[in-house]
Amino acid sequence: MFLYQHKLFYPVTVQGPNPEYARILMEHYGGKDSEFSAASQYLNHRLNMQNPYLRELLGMIAAEEMGHMEAVAVAVTKLGGRLAYVDSRGVPWNISYVDQSLDPLHMLQADVEAEVRAKALYSRHYAMIADPGMRQLIAVLIQREDIHASLFSRAKQMLPAGTPADFEQLVNEYRQSMLALGHMV
Repeated sequence: MFLYQHKLFYPVTVQGPNPEYARILMEHYGGKDSEFSAASQYLNHRLNMQNPYLRELLGMIAAEEMGHMEAVAVAVTKLGGRLAYVDSRGVPWNISYVDQSLDPLHMLQADVEAEVRAKALYSRHYAMIADPGMRQLIAVLIQREDIHASLFSRAKQMLPAGTPADFEQLVNEYRQSMLALGHMV
């Protein structure tokens, strides 16, 4: 179950319109390693995951990725861009960006890789963007990608012998990381 809150994941401030920054950020909205790709992949993996704790973790992270997508969308709009499911070159998003595997280990490995790629992309864009508000947002998103990658990596290491308490600890750690940002999960 997903609940919508009328509150952005993180406040979005920009110095003013900047179509070039808006174009760059489209990679995170509709590109291969976008928030939309991550949310879609994690939701698909959640629906195919047998472990109830990992299902819960994947669902919460998928919902968070949608929150990231919304923050990116607000940033693009404030910067003067127009939203579409395309990357920075105008290439349309497609389903091949979403891992379709059914094996739990493969799913978690694909999820770790998605987070690593997203962090690398955000890091490149952080270096290209001078707007202080955008840099703050991107820094927070980089931090969140690290947290997700760590949780997915640890979950993968726990399979198949992890105990329910081990997996429940991952879910609790995720919740604590969101509380530190002022979000309830």
